[in-house]
Amino acid sequence: MATAAPRGGVFQRMFARKSIAQVQRESANSELKRTLGKWNLLLLGVGCIIGAGIFVRTGSAAALHAGPAVLLSFVVAGVVCAFAGLCYAELSSTLPVSGSAYTYGYTTLGEFVAWIMGALLLLEYGLAASVVAVGWGGYVVSLLADFGLVIPPQFTGPAGYTLMNEGKPVLVDGQTVTTLFNLPAFLICLALAALLCLGVSESAKVNNVIVAIKVSVLVAFIVVGGLIVLSNFGTLSAQNWTPFIPPNEGEGKFGVDGIMRAASIVFFAYIGFEAVSTAGQEARNPQKDMPFGIIGSLVVCTVIYMLVAAIMTLLVPYNTLNVPDPVAVVVDNFGPAWSWLAKIIKIGAIIGLTSVVLVLMYAQTRIFYTMARDGLLPKIFARVHPRLKTPYINTILVGAITAVAAGFFDINVLGDMTSVGTLAAFAIVCLSVIYLRRSAPDLPRGFKVPLYPVLPVLGILSCLYLITTVPANVLMFFLWYMIGGVVLYFLYGYRNSNLQHGEMQDDQPDLPAYPEDAGTVGGQPVIRP
Repeated sequence: MATAAPRGGVFQRMFARKSIAQVQRESANSELKRTLGKWNLLLLGVGCIIGAGIFVRTGSAAALHAGPAVLLSFVVAGVVCAFAGLCYAELSSTLPVSGSAYTYGYTTLGEFVAWIMGALLLLEYGLAASVVAVGWGGYVVSLLADFGLVIPPQFTGPAGYTLMNEGKPVLVDGQTVTTLFNLPAFLICLALAALLCLGVSESAKVNNVIVAIKVSVLVAFIVVGGLIVLSNFGTLSAQNWTPFIPPNEGEGKFGVDGIMRAASIVFFAYIGFEAVSTAGQEARNPQKDMPFGIIGSLVVCTVIYMLVAAIMTLLVPYNTLNVPDPVAVVVDNFGPAWSWLAKIIKIGAIIGLTSVVLVLMYAQTRIFYTMARDGLLPKIFARVHPRLKTPYINTILVGAITAVAAGFFDINVLGDMTSVGTLAAFAIVCLSVIYLRRSAPDLPRGFKVPLYPVLPVLGILSCLYLITTVPANVLMFFLWYMIGGVVLYFLYGYRNSNLQHGEMQDDQPDLPAYPEDAGTVGGQPVIRP
């Protein structure tokens, strides 16, 4: 079935929207049952949120910006996520599609905004996969060292980086080590891209096992680390928590400014809570269960994150934590009696991080696939392998992008780019709620954002504020990235969009993109584009 091609000037065509009826037809093959209660949604959120952020980015946030007060940064980031999460919940219960921000943008604000959202999601998923891969490499290097296997240090970090250990430069033959290339991070991206080309479908049991491993690792860390801390709290707090908020050194280093800067960093630790909002069509009582699941999972994870951060900054000086594997650094300080537990925690972290890299890369390939099917990207990105039934060309591209980024770029720069892209995407989601309330006030909504329009506006403002705390060089890169995206839209997407030519995709997609059993890949809930 075809729809009439949008007519009018450039502005009208840029903001042409998919109709809600069209989205309904495109998702008509999905008849979801309302089987999820509030506790199901809360556990779904906890399982998806706990992952790379706490294992990877917490250390740099504490070491470079907030010190022990990184605990407060987690609270700030959690509140910002709550604003965006409630907006996601309303959209997912209103638009009849298990979709991501790309689909929401296309239906509410129009094609150009959908394109921008697609570009932002490349930062949220593609570069996030690179960040997690760097963290994965750090834990692998640490674990191998425990068994006497040493990867040459020149191949364990980004190009031109002075390798540090406990805040001091690493010396080999009396000279500092300058890293050339992060080999482990590069290889895991290529390996998982190859796996995705072959096709991956995980069951609910695998998902539960991996989530259990991740949570168990953190619980073990909290219990053992907590016992050590409690037995020496007075001494440790005097050594490592005095002062709790280090004096402001300017440029987002410590003080209140540092806490806010760190909030934009640890924000990475909450990526994934959208999985709760995408389950809106399956909630038994969305008006009550959705806010419980979203806010509840954010509260639970914030408490866990604060406990982990407290133990980390009490057991070791915060300025030694600017590493890809901060949890590994801390467990190595538990003492010789706990060396066996340190190995278990590192293995658990590696398993959990592997699944996170896989699902992020997977999500990115499906976003490219969806955009190509809409005509906004070349059709080659929607080409499916005749035997494997996977979008192998765009999977190879995603694997190459993530591998190069992980191999050559600093984890802090990659993480900042991820946070900026995600924060901008969340701001657009909050704006979409406001637009849809005004343009279609009578549309049935399974869940409505409370205190409208205050919370959506606070969501927009808080996201934009955290973006401003990011370093100027990252913001400049982000600006040029978005300018390049806009140019690419007018060179290709604007001219080739299916919506502009009155074309519509079949209701039954040719790619079996999503596992039918549990909506998971690599043990992670999948956010469908």
